[in-house]
Order: sequence, then structure tokens, then C-alpha cells
Amino acid sequence: MEICEQQYGFMPRKSTTDAIFALRILMEKYRDGQREVHCVFVDLEKAYDRVPREELWYCMRKSGVAEKYVRVVQDMYERSRTVVRCAVGQTEEFKVEVGLHQRSALSPFLFAIVMHQLSEEVRQESPWTMMFADDIVICSESREQVEENLERWRFALERRGMKVSRSKTEYMCVNEREGSGTVRLQGEEVKKVQEFKYLGSTVQSNGECGKEVKKRVQAGWNGWRKVLGVLCDRKISARIKAKVYRTVVRPAMLYGLETVSLRKRQESELEVAELKMLRFSLGVTRLDRIRNEYIRGTAHVGRLGDKVRETRLRWFGHVQRRERETAPDTVRKLQRFLGFANFYRRFIRNYSSVAGPLTSLLRGKPKKLTWTDQARVAFQQLLPD
Repeated sequence: MEICEQQYGFMPRKSTTDAIFALRILMEKYRDGQREVHCVFVDLEKAYDRVPREELWYCMRKSGVAEKYVRVVQDMYERSRTVVRCAVGQTEEFKVEVGLHQRSALSPFLFAIVMHQLSEEVRQESPWTMMFADDIVICSESREQVEENLERWRFALERRGMKVSRSKTEYMCVNEREGSGTVRLQGEEVKKVQEFKYLGSTVQSNGECGKEVKKRVQAGWNGWRKVLGVLCDRKISARIKAKVYRTVVRPAMLYGLETVSLRKRQESELEVAELKMLRFSLGVTRLDRIRNEYIRGTAHVGRLGDKVRETRLRWFGHVQRRERETAPDTVRKLQRFLGFANFYRRFIRNYSSVAGPLTSLLRGKPKKLTWTDQARVAFQQLLPD
């Protein structure tokens, strides 16, 4: 059996980076083309706990799962009971007749099967529809269309036992013009935001990444505090501290940055935060007047900016080696289409989007960095002089 390509959660050769990259590139290319793209981030209420058991058996059979495996799963869920603990004691056992087992390695895959079947009639091609388990993103070129698609998703999910959270579902418009309006779900206005934390990475409607950099710095400090007792212990060697740092702190700071277009100032912000952590770990202050290169050498770590470029190139190679067409390749086709469309629209008299770029150019507004530009620069830096 195969799960739809729009599902990225707990699937082979897919990760959160795939979905984050597809969303960022989609937003980036629409900003370059001076066109709106509307995104709705759908949240499901207690998604794993709401899956009806009969719906699960039906979806497994419809997906082509062998009957013997369906019966094995049924045996696992038959006569399941649980208790609830609270401050005053423990309740008596009671039956659990709905939802998937918590902390079960099989539950994410079973949920992916259910979502594959429930969304069969409403999902669109990537990147217009992307799912990571119960995190759903719906994108469209018009507000009316994304509102219609949201209503179709709501109907498809709620008629089969799931429920869309009205309070946590949010809407974001990229490259918004005046009077774009809002999105409604069953007459209730969906919360409109300028930024959204998608799979742990903050995306902003204006294309900037300043808040994501601050989040990465904060995540690095949080990781550093968790292992503070090891990193600041003078009895532990610098090599051991470096291993702990590279295992706990650096991954938190680098998460998702291979998909982000960073400026030099933002790279410096990350490196300054890292050097503060390393100096604390080695018991060195700036008053000691020790060069940063010596600090990095003692801690056995390289420059964080070089590591970011390395992860970006590794991700670029991963995309190029992909055997089957997934969201990043689909986005590349979309880039070429938008490039040609934008080129020919320049010859239309009084084309409204010309005024904005020309005004920004005359005022000396800095050019927005793109992920493709930074990948090209990283390759050039690898070439011998």
C-alpha cells in the first residue's frame, strides 16, 4: 500500500524539513512574482483520541492492508481499558472504545492511513496541500478558494468523527494587498496572523526570518541550560564538552535553517550567541582577550555560519537525488512557470505590480535574499581559487 505524497509525517525518506522547505519556497516565489498566496493552517482537536475504531478498520481495508493484519490490530484494541490518576487518587478501570493507543509506535502509521482515506476527495497536489500527521496546510492563490477548500476539509473530516479546532486554526496571507479580507469557517472568522510556527520553524508573511533566528538562539540557550552541569564542570575535558555541545545545543540552533535565507547580520547573531555559550563553558570572558578562533579550536567546533552552509548544500543534494517527484520538485516546476508568467506580464501596460518594485529600487531598498541565491553562493565558495 502507498500513502499519499501530501503526507510527510512518519513516512520513509520524508521529514519536517521537506514540508518546511516546500512551504517557504512557495511563499518566496509568490513574493518574487508580486502575487498573493493564501495559507490556512488547520489544527485538529485531539486528533489521535478522536479516531473512531470502525473508521480505522474501514480505512485499513480500503487502503489494501491484508485482512490478517487488520485482525491483529483489532486484537490489540479489543477490550482495551484504562484508568485516570489525579491528586485525590485513581479511578476505576473503564473501557476505551475510541482513539488510537498513546505511546504506541504503530499509532502514527495508523493515523496516516486514516488521513489518507479521509482526505482522498479534498486534498490537492503538493504544495497546495501538505500534511504532517494531524498538521494540515491548505494553500491557494485566492482567499475565496482557500475558504472553500477549508470548508470542504471540515466537512470531510467531521462527517467521519474528526473535529477541526476553530480556535487554533489560523490564516496567513503572503504578499497581501489592501482589502484582502479574512477567511471564515461556518460563519466564524479564522484568526489572521503575520507569522506562524509550522513544525517548529517560524514562517513570516513578509518573507523575513529575523524571528526564526531569535527562536533558534533561544532554543540553543534552552538546550545549553539543560546540560549546564556538564558544560561548566571544570573537571570534564573540553573534548567531552564539545561532544555534548554538538549533540544537544547545535542541533537545536540549526533546526530548519537549511531552508532559511539568512543575511550576514543574522549569521553573526547566531555565531555571537554560540560564542557566549562556548566562553561560559570554558570559563573564559571577553576581558581575557582571547580570540574567537582559539575558543572554537579549544571547544573543537567550527564556525556556525559554515555549518549552516554545509547543511544547506546537503539538503540541496538531497532534493536533487530524490527518486520520485515530491513537493520540492513540484515547487521547482512552479518556480519556472511563475518566472515565465512574470516576465511576459511586464509588457502589459499599467501593470500594477511594476510600481512597487521600481519604488523600492529607487529608494535603495535591499534585495530580498532567496534560498536559491544562497545555495548558489555556497557552491561558489566551495570552488578553488
